[in-house]
Amino acid sequence: MPAMLVLMGSGETAPTMVEVHRAVARRLRPGPRAVLLDTPYAFQENAADISARACRYFARSVGLDVRVADGVAGADWVFSGPGSPTYALERWTATSVAGDLRARIRARSGVTVLASAAACTAGLATVPVYEIYKVGAEPHWRDGLGLLEALGLRAVLIPHFDNTEGGTHDTRYCYLGERRLARMERELPPGAAVLGVDEHTAVLIDLESEQVEVAGRGGLTVRRPGSAVVLPAGTRTGLPELRRLAEGVSGATAAPPSRPAGPARGPVTTLEETVRSCERRFQVAAAEPDLAAAARAVLDLEAELVTWAADTEEDSGGVDEARDLMRLLIARLGELGATTDLRRLVEPLLAWRDGLREQGRYEVADALRDAMIHGGVLVEDTPDGARWAPAHPAATEPPPRRD
Repeated sequence: MPAMLVLMGSGETAPTMVEVHRAVARRLRPGPRAVLLDTPYAFQENAADISARACRYFARSVGLDVRVADGVAGADWVFSGPGSPTYALERWTATSVAGDLRARIRARSGVTVLASAAACTAGLATVPVYEIYKVGAEPHWRDGLGLLEALGLRAVLIPHFDNTEGGTHDTRYCYLGERRLARMERELPPGAAVLGVDEHTAVLIDLESEQVEVAGRGGLTVRRPGSAVVLPAGTRTGLPELRRLAEGVSGATAAPPSRPAGPARGPVTTLEETVRSCERRFQVAAAEPDLAAAARAVLDLEAELVTWAADTEEDSGGVDEARDLMRLLIARLGELGATTDLRRLVEPLLAWRDGLREQGRYEVADALRDAMIHGGVLVEDTPDGARWAPAHPAATEPPPRRD
């Protein structure tokens, strides 16, 4: 059985981290006991839905049969992810979970995967991100689980280290920004470092060989007062060297990035990047106009929405924005069709809509029908299938939904 600690900055149930999860899962024995700790988000009304999506992700994309549990004893593989770090800490320390997690690391036993909020609890102190960023509490630390101290790392861990959601304001460092992080660093115990894990990035620590690998699209930052060392994706080094970097030992270096044989292989693309690519392709096709190419761009966007639907990050918002863009592009596609050969456009769209309805994805199918009506194509569902005809100019409002 492998013994590993995997720390993820974000994207733990997104396509960006699939290869990381698979590389770890391949090292497990057949039929491992895999458990999901839902504690960080257990207070949310949609907690059951988040758990279900996560379990489907690991089953379909990774090949792991994962069960929700309230403890980690006897588990071969443990995962915990998004939510509130402090909520998780309060409940874990009130039960045996905190001690069991520390025991797993000290005993070099099993695989422990902590991401986002759960990863935030791994160090000697924890960022109470909800309280500071969303409620307005003064910057402060809360005690952490101390998992890193069991590895000789006197440090705190901050996920979402390169976050840019704020746009006009600084949301780096798990939404703290430079001003608040610099203030909080002065309150850390002497000699403590900050380990920052970028979004869609993982740090894999082999607890037996003490090898460390950075995988994904970002890097691991070792930050101390007045200095910061960034280990980009592809970096492989040893745990002793990482300790020296965290301690600020003069001359400490990490191995440069190499072409990895494992999880860091290949480009890692976020949903936002893929969505923008589909949008650009649509715009180019619409300018020609090339209706087939425009429709392919919309279809590719819809496929990406399906792929990213399992992402449990409650603060990303990317899927909703992509869905809004898809509706806009569908409407634009309908408008383009009004000025060209309708049959060449409508028949592939109706075939797509039939497929969506067969999959039970009625919301997208309805959006497609409404956009076609807006663009001048009347769609009528009959027992023999959908029929269409050019709509009267006044028929701009879609009929009542029947699905």
